[in-house]
Amino acid sequence: MTRLHLTINHYNSPVGILTIVTSPAGLCRLAFAAEPAAVTSTYLTKVFPGVAITTDEQDSLARETMVQLDEYFAGRRRTFNLPLDLHGTPFQRSVWAALLEIPYGTTCSYSDLARAIGRPRATRATGQAIGSNPVGIIIPCHRVIGKNGRLVGFGGGLAVKEWLLGFEHRVNQTSGGK
Repeated sequence: MTRLHLTINHYNSPVGILTIVTSPAGLCRLAFAAEPAAVTSTYLTKVFPGVAITTDEQDSLARETMVQLDEYFAGRRRTFNLPLDLHGTPFQRSVWAALLEIPYGTTCSYSDLARAIGRPRATRATGQAIGSNPVGIIIPCHRVIGKNGRLVGFGGGLAVKEWLLGFEHRVNQTSGGK
């Protein structure tokens, strides 16, 4: 039996060092600096049992991820075009797909997102699915806020969420929302 190999790399971003993990099928994890390496490792071995993890700075998908992150942080990219290798329940996948529909520089509430997926009474479950998003920024979970407009729940930390939202808002203002 062939053992699955994942490649891990690090990217120095304005919000701290991000951990990029790729599989042969796509980007499978983008972890924020606030996530301890042991948590990332536990996640990967749970989702990919028996996996071998190596560092390869020449990994083409990791390099493309870094290029697109460079463009995002320079204000030149609003959406990402990367193959993703996401593992989640059908409900989680529907929430992650809905997150991709939130326009750059805007926000919505957890209850808005629950309604968008046709599950208006599943606000708490929607929040849990958002919290399980394995590729933050790429799937923009930072754009979801509390119903009252407060910043709540973000794996990268609320300061990072606030920075990302402020950054996107500033880029929208200077580019006229294009």
